Amino acid sequence: MKRILPLATALLATGLRLVATEGYEIQTILTGSSPTSSRNANWKPGDGLTLEVGGMDFMADGKLAVAIRKGEVWLIDGVLGAPDQVRYSLFASGLHEPLGVLSEGDSLLVTQRTEVTRLRDTDGDSVADEYLTAARGWNVSGSYHGYAYGPKRDGRGNLWVALNLDMGDRTDNKAAWRGWSGLMGPDNTFVPMVAGLRSPCGLGANAAGDMFCVDQQGTWIPSTPIYHLRKGAFFLNPEGIASQERPDSPLKLSAPVPNKVPYPAALRALPEMVPPAVWLPYNKMGRSGTDLAVCPAGGNFGPFDGQFFVGEFTDAKVGRVFLEKIEGEYQGAAFPFLSGFASGVVRLLFAPDGSLLVGMSSRGWSSLGTQAYGLQRVRWSGVTPFAIQEMRALPDGFELVFTNEVDPASAALTASYTLKSYTYLYSNAYGSAEIDARPLTVTSVSVGADRRRVRLKIDGLRALYVHELRAAGVRSAAGAALPQPDAYYTLNRIPGQP
Repeated sequence: MKRILPLATALLATGLRLVATEGYEIQTILTGSSPTSSRNANWKPGDGLTLEVGGMDFMADGKLAVAIRKGEVWLIDGVLGAPDQVRYSLFASGLHEPLGVLSEGDSLLVTQRTEVTRLRDTDGDSVADEYLTAARGWNVSGSYHGYAYGPKRDGRGNLWVALNLDMGDRTDNKAAWRGWSGLMGPDNTFVPMVAGLRSPCGLGANAAGDMFCVDQQGTWIPSTPIYHLRKGAFFLNPEGIASQERPDSPLKLSAPVPNKVPYPAALRALPEMVPPAVWLPYNKMGRSGTDLAVCPAGGNFGPFDGQFFVGEFTDAKVGRVFLEKIEGEYQGAAFPFLSGFASGVVRLLFAPDGSLLVGMSSRGWSSLGTQAYGLQRVRWSGVTPFAIQEMRALPDGFELVFTNEVDPASAALTASYTLKSYTYLYSNAYGSAEIDARPLTVTSVSVGADRRRVRLKIDGLRALYVHELRAAGVRSAAGAALPQPDAYYTLNRIPGQP
């Protein structure tokens, strides 16, 4: 079954706007809402497999390995073909809510709550018969929210794991490494690297090989952030900071954690605190970010090579992020991309053919999707959508790069653009409204000779603030409006300023 999303947007029953990007279609591989307990050697769509996807990766033989929430790993054959020809076989079971899988040689590395487990099929029957500990060393308290995520490989070959804070009954965030991320080290160890995480559901390396993580809004976290992970950084949530007292901690905070202050002031008060590379404004980009996948080079997914795609659970959609480096630090812009998925988006994976696999589960939580779980695939038709491809910071404004040529008359009007900047309150409360909002004035616009680059000169740029752009007046050379005119740039550093 295929569902083509048209260029025009529609309203969901909730009143939220359905985000649709021209040239992209969603293909359903399997979805469901009424799980059964039956087991067969080979599954066909509809046979009752509860595909609550927690991790995905392709194996060397082309099969897709999928870890599901209820503790199993399934191998899916033919996932890039016709949905009615897809076949499923059970590879491993008995795991504790696995939330990541990575193919490595003849093994699968699966992160469950207690450890990273290496699964191997030693006798060639396509069923794992060897379960070996590959990394451990973090506390598991019994808290229902004590998840572990990963592993993901960065460009230097390091394998990263991220650990959720405990929440609910039996919470123990003073025990080892809750709310931290680190590496799989020698002798099956966990090597802590960064602190200050809350619910770091998704890890992913960018095209340069640097590792990033998407966290989720909540206590101490005003809106969903995307972090650049590196040794010794502290981000937002201090609830697991007690592990800084352990001898192998890579950091120790030099000042008390501030509370109830604007976020830029919190950064100035605590030297070890590092800003997110990108904020995803609440409701505008989603409510619960889940995963990161970098678009591979080759143009098989449209004009977005090298950019991150970001999963969103509550709104059952996928966003897009452009990153750049300013003074050696990452920052960039977030853009809406595509919504209308069948369930809460948990995992993203680009396939060898350039399509994007979307693994889903509602897990009993609230999601705009109509199904409880499933696997869908996003394919590009070859039609280039009219969109803001990039948003780059300048000393006195921003440069916009469009996917198609713009109409120079509309693009040159200052009235075609509205901007504002705002920040958040850093506190132990759950999330934050936008605070200290200020409208910005576009003083001049210049359109490049290629008619794809537009420079906006802006009064009042503010470092460490989100700069929200709406380019509702811009038209393409063919006269079309931008289906998605909004962009959200996290301006941690203004180029050329100390």
